[in-house]
Amino acid sequence: MTAKKASRKSVPTAAAKKAPARKRGVVEIPKKKARRKPANGAAGASGFYNQAVAAYLNYCSRVERDLPGDHIGDWLAAEKTPDV
Repeated sequence: MTAKKASRKSVPTAAAKKAPARKRGVVEIPKKKARRKPANGAAGASGFYNQAVAAYLNYCSRVERDLPGDHIGDWLAAEKTPDV
């Protein structure tokens, strides 16, 4: 009987070959999926940049014409204008 038990242990099964051995107490961390970068930087920060430029141009126009106002009004006017 001992010869049969030894022969069974020495032959690995198909499932044992495919599955990796897991160590006790080790937690596997899943890999993160790679994100695609937007073409020409057309996300998030560039929208903020465009709005800031529009607010600055509103400020220059307001100061040039000697109109009353402040930076908040310039920014709100820049938000209302559609993106080009």
